[in-house]
Amino acid sequence: MASSCSQALRHHVCKSSRILRVHLQKAWPNRSKEAVLQALASTVNRDPTASDYRFQDDPYLTPKTSSEFKLFSLSQESGRNAAKYFISTYPKYFQKDYAQPHIPCLMPETLEAQIEEVSEAALIERIQMRKVKAAVDLYDQLQQAGTPVSLDVTNQLLDLICFYGDCDPAQENVPEQRNEETEDVQDEPQTKKGRASKASDKLKAAWKENNNAERIFALLSEPNTHSYSALIRGMVKYGAYSKAFSTYTDLLNNQLKAFPKLNCLWYVIEIRCGTVGKSQAFPVISEMRALSIDPSLASYNHLLSIFYKPGAPFQGQTDILQEVMNEVSGKSFTPQDPDDAQFFITAVRICLDTKDIEQAYRVHELLGVGENWRLLGNDFQQNIYHARFFSLLCMMENIDVVLKWYRDLVPSVYYPSSNVMRDLLQALDTDNRLDLIPQIWKDLKQLGHGNRQTLVEELLTLMAREKQNQEVQETFAECALDIKKMYDTGDRGKVMMSWTAGSLSDLVSVLLAAQRRQDAWEILKLFKTHNRVPSEELLDKFLTCIKESGDVNQALELVQISAGFCLPGTPKLIQRVQQEFLLSEHMLSDLEIQTFNSD
Repeated sequence: MASSCSQALRHHVCKSSRILRVHLQKAWPNRSKEAVLQALASTVNRDPTASDYRFQDDPYLTPKTSSEFKLFSLSQESGRNAAKYFISTYPKYFQKDYAQPHIPCLMPETLEAQIEEVSEAALIERIQMRKVKAAVDLYDQLQQAGTPVSLDVTNQLLDLICFYGDCDPAQENVPEQRNEETEDVQDEPQTKKGRASKASDKLKAAWKENNNAERIFALLSEPNTHSYSALIRGMVKYGAYSKAFSTYTDLLNNQLKAFPKLNCLWYVIEIRCGTVGKSQAFPVISEMRALSIDPSLASYNHLLSIFYKPGAPFQGQTDILQEVMNEVSGKSFTPQDPDDAQFFITAVRICLDTKDIEQAYRVHELLGVGENWRLLGNDFQQNIYHARFFSLLCMMENIDVVLKWYRDLVPSVYYPSSNVMRDLLQALDTDNRLDLIPQIWKDLKQLGHGNRQTLVEELLTLMAREKQNQEVQETFAECALDIKKMYDTGDRGKVMMSWTAGSLSDLVSVLLAAQRRQDAWEILKLFKTHNRVPSEELLDKFLTCIKESGDVNQALELVQISAGFCLPGTPKLIQRVQQEFLLSEHMLSDLEIQTFNSD
């Protein structure tokens, strides 16, 4: 298949351009195994009409609502974890490699060391496998045997020990075993429900006195800057701040220089700039740039968090976001910190708070540069970003632009919540495009919001507020009757909606505007069924519609309905019937009785 693809691409290039043909002839023999796939992948863009790329192209396996998206995603991840568990537990049954080129994640992980002899190569292997205790034991064996270990390998061992706190890392994709300890941990309340986890939220083990990191460091005859840096980072990470500063003092006394890295920049901005942030943030970044350290997205995120507190007045600081965007625009970033995923969420929140649509477009454009989309975070964070971005669009842009983005984002990358759909309805109302409401109602049902009572009632209110042309009113009537079905049956497994006087009145008004008098009459009967009271204005409107058809009997029934609810406007309604309809003596006597009863 690869050869046929390469022949097709070569033939196409040769026909289209001689310059490209000469260039490919020189570079093609040294191409990588993935070159053809990369060339084909570069020609493909996201299909806005399709579901997320993770799901099968099958209507039964494609989520249509946010809840289905979450369920399908968790199911898919559960199946993937189960497959990894079986592959890792029984690797002997999965030895044949079908993938060409080789894909490491599809093959069993090497969990056991292959080098059994006591050597530096075996130590490097255990360090790469992140086996902390095994690496420390092997290092001690090398020391006891008198075998020298290079300073670079020792520094790698120090990095491993200090990163994991002198203990083996927890295994991934292993089924949880509930015991008393795990149950106690799970019962503890979370810090903030729904918030994405940060690096500071991870459980940290305490730095033990004279642990393996300190012991191995003490064995070094001439530790270098890397050795000190590894030890200091471990002490800071696990709470031994005094010892970390003491070790830093020893580094300076030994006439060594500490070269700060990106993590140092991030911690300085986060901790030191927490109290004096606005005056110290930019000098810290300028100093780090002088040291050839480029800030990551996490650094810019914390910088924005210093100047833009949620709910606080900005006081002329709206240009800070613009300066940050000038720095990051057009750049492709790689993951360097767990909080990198917070940048886009923070930036678009600031755009929403300041109503700055121009900067929001720049933030979204940055998301499309290179593989920056990978830094948007998990599904929950992606949903927050798109919700804020689309809400800002509904607030600031005209409806044509809003609908363009709506069709581009929904449902391929985003399943809007009921609040966001309410923003869309308000945008339709602002630009007087209520004729699109029936189409939006279909989307509401597909997205699982057909039983959101407040949203449905707002939709009915918009349709009933003003009379449109007859064609639009017909679509409104069909939409209203479809909404009635949702009240009658509802979706399986979802809460049933309850009729209110307002929703019934709006539904009757929509049907009357479309000359659906008989359908409106059936809805009018629901007031009594659900113990709701119609308004006098609604009955007056209904009587006007009855007058156009000249149905005297229905007019009398309407009077009886009004009298049955003991409405104060019943005498006026009777007077209108007497003046606007031709009544027999029997009908007049009945009306006189109704008038007497109402008085």
